[in-house]
Amino acid sequence: MRTEYSNWRKLDNAALAFPLVTGENDTRVFRFYCQLKEEVDSDILQQALDRTMEKYPLFQAVLRKGLFWFYLEHSHIRALVKPETEPPCSRLYIPDKKSLLFQVSYYKERINFEVFHALTDGTGAMHFLQELVQNYLILAHPKENFPEIRREKKTGRGNIEEDSFSQYYSSDIPKNREKKKAAVKLKGEKLVHSDMHISEVVLSVKEVHQKARSYGVSITVLLTAVMLCSIREEIPKNQQKRPVTLMIPVNLRNYFPSQSMTNFFGWIEVGYTFSDTTTFEEVLADVKLQFEQELEKDKIAMHMNDYVRIEKNIFVRAVPLEIKKYFLMIGANLGSRSITAVYSNIGIIRLPEEYREYIRHFGIFASTNSLQMCSCSYGDEMVLGFTSKIPDDSIQRNFRRMLSEEEIPHRELKNDFPGCGEQQRLERKENQRIVQTFSFLCLAVAAHICDCHFVGSVYRMERLVCGFYSSFWSFVGSVFCSGDCKSKPSETRRISVLSCAGISILTLVALFIFCKKDTLREFHKKLRM
Repeated sequence: MRTEYSNWRKLDNAALAFPLVTGENDTRVFRFYCQLKEEVDSDILQQALDRTMEKYPLFQAVLRKGLFWFYLEHSHIRALVKPETEPPCSRLYIPDKKSLLFQVSYYKERINFEVFHALTDGTGAMHFLQELVQNYLILAHPKENFPEIRREKKTGRGNIEEDSFSQYYSSDIPKNREKKKAAVKLKGEKLVHSDMHISEVVLSVKEVHQKARSYGVSITVLLTAVMLCSIREEIPKNQQKRPVTLMIPVNLRNYFPSQSMTNFFGWIEVGYTFSDTTTFEEVLADVKLQFEQELEKDKIAMHMNDYVRIEKNIFVRAVPLEIKKYFLMIGANLGSRSITAVYSNIGIIRLPEEYREYIRHFGIFASTNSLQMCSCSYGDEMVLGFTSKIPDDSIQRNFRRMLSEEEIPHRELKNDFPGCGEQQRLERKENQRIVQTFSFLCLAVAAHICDCHFVGSVYRMERLVCGFYSSFWSFVGSVFCSGDCKSKPSETRRISVLSCAGISILTLVALFIFCKKDTLREFHKKLRM
């Protein structure tokens, strides 16, 4: 067993595509937080983080781009706590920038731990946050006799950073030949990340467990069925025959013994094709059966081997990353065709009873392209975190209504995120107006230089799409007018036409640069694209 951590290590199989698909609107960051019963002291939190990093130096790493694969390199950058100011799950990984892949922040009574998914999974994040909260409370209350968190097994350093995917890979396991059906895709325009909807619902573990037992299912099966039925009501008419499918991450440590703090998860896909007469009981029974079939160890091993088999292929390994990345991105996009939404259940967070006096609850949610629900429980409180890029929150309302219909007590948490309040939205809108105004002035200067005037100069600044139509008709009008004006020299008419054409092109380019969403919406509306 090694006594020191490696200076570098390759990404685990589950993380290979994360650096390629991440961006400003798809950050692949998730937040695990602890809501205390007292105000967070930033100085004590920094001390707690320093102490935690001594136990988990695995997280002291930056992401680098190699010739064939991305890899993690040990870094001496100190992890610093900071007040929460950015929207939740904001971007942490920026290509070619050496920065840590996690962030610890605080706000009032809340300790946030945000992490880029390429670094670790929900289980690894849970262990880190548990250690951080433990160290904080020990430092904040030195007179209290807090016991240390007990682990099921003493973890060695070599075990913490091992690639369990490679450890349990076997080429003898047959390939999965099952073909996946294209799933329902949620309608609606996607929001930018800073406007992502976040809502949280708190359930009583005791009450929801009783309800699940009355149906003869687990809590996860029950909530999966509720989620599927909540989406059912929002299925577009042109997708009625497609299944609603949830991706359910699975902790592979439950099947293959591992103490790794890196990613070690797989997933199953659970779906249902609805009809007009489908009942909740029918969905529940079918979901239960799918869970039983998909969670068999042999099938889990088959899926895991499918993930790793491509990575181990000698031809794939020999292809440079600059070429390989396009195929990885295509594969990720094709894989998402069979997914409607995601439900991730982290499970139970266990701390000694002495800590409960100071902790209100834990929560978790993640960035998403469409819709995702995450859950975790502490004591008798189970917190469901919904994140959505869809402007309409009908699915979340449907979910809460179904909980009421099933007589499951629940309450909605009042979210308080300083980075995405109404004031921040107004500030972003004002900044957008400044950019739009600047673009309009640039176009006006160009028009003046070309001695060309736009027809229909009335603009709405937040709807610059109108500018394109104005410049277009100006161009058309100049063509017809130039034909009638016999007294105007031919060369002059040609210059006028070319000037208007140039302004039209400049306007169109500006529209796509500064307000792409509005422009595309107008094209869809007017041209029936």
